[in-house]
Amino acid sequence: MKMNGDIRPILDRALAGERLTADDCATLLAADDFLSIGVAADQVRKRLHPDGIVTYIIDRNINYTNVCNVVCTFCAFYRRPGAKDTYVLSLEEVCHKIDETIAAGGTGILMQGGLHPDFGIEWYEELLRELHARYPQLQLHCFSPPEIHNIHLISKLSYEEILARLKEAGLYSLPGGGAEILDDEVRRRISTKCTTEQWLGVMRAAHRVGLRSTATMMFGIGDRLEHRVRHLQRIRHLQDETGGFTAFIPWTFQRENTALGRRLKEEPTGVDYLKMLAVSRLFLDNIENIQVSWLTQGLRLGQVALRFGANDMGSVMIEENVISAAGAHFRADEATLRRLIENAGFVPQQRDILYRHVHRRPGEPALRDETPATTVAG
Repeated sequence: MKMNGDIRPILDRALAGERLTADDCATLLAADDFLSIGVAADQVRKRLHPDGIVTYIIDRNINYTNVCNVVCTFCAFYRRPGAKDTYVLSLEEVCHKIDETIAAGGTGILMQGGLHPDFGIEWYEELLRELHARYPQLQLHCFSPPEIHNIHLISKLSYEEILARLKEAGLYSLPGGGAEILDDEVRRRISTKCTTEQWLGVMRAAHRVGLRSTATMMFGIGDRLEHRVRHLQRIRHLQDETGGFTAFIPWTFQRENTALGRRLKEEPTGVDYLKMLAVSRLFLDNIENIQVSWLTQGLRLGQVALRFGANDMGSVMIEENVISAAGAHFRADEATLRRLIENAGFVPQQRDILYRHVHRRPGEPALRDETPATTVAG
């Protein structure tokens, strides 16, 4: 394994503002000295966010259906069409969840679901139009690339046409789910859903029609370090092209109740997570925000991650069903997140989907800054 003497020149280049290479990234991920990597990532975080603010968002993950026509061995949430315990939420059920979110000071919803074999673009347009009409102030952060690809297969429309129509119907931004590891050698072993190029193609199309999105990574699914490096390379390359990613969020595979989890003999440790987070901050020099995944790592490790390059604590997460089905059962309210941020030496600040600051008094609706969002290339 690589020791501190081998990685010091790489860290010095990163601190000098130089772009790291894929070989640099691989060397850092293989190194034992994760503390030096973390210190360097913290310095880069300070350079990008010198105000000492750590942001968080109040939203809710609404999983509108668990019906899914693909097989992912890492997922404990999906149900095959026709199974006894499938569901599709009604519009009123979705609205009830949104009402609760707004009452808690929320500014948006994250809405994702299984790849339903019967839902063409019209179903999604109708849902978005109704929600946008009822809640014009709400940011609808919905439908990951596999869902958009599924619409493409059903409706026979291009990604750009689908996303332009969904944006017109009220879609505000796109979540980065379904990335797992962006390398088909890994993806073919764990899932039958969209390929690496299809995931990237959806994101490219989203950015071209003026939507922003997040990017994610789920590692520890039988992937090797070189797969993780390729994943980061592909995210950075697309960001160079479009500038459309607002944040990067890595997390570790949650194995409970999954077929893949029963097969794997090893799983990533807390050190692996902190190192991955820190290397992401050093390598992804064109993505402004790195988000903690306390939902999978736990609140205490999430707090430590704020000193390993992260500047965002993620969501209060009023509701989450997919990751929790696989064994992640951590929960936190706004007061807890704020306290953890403060105890780590930062200033907590509520934000919206586009990382604009949100100001409100307890019991009042949220008010966002009027700072315009960054323009997306293309």
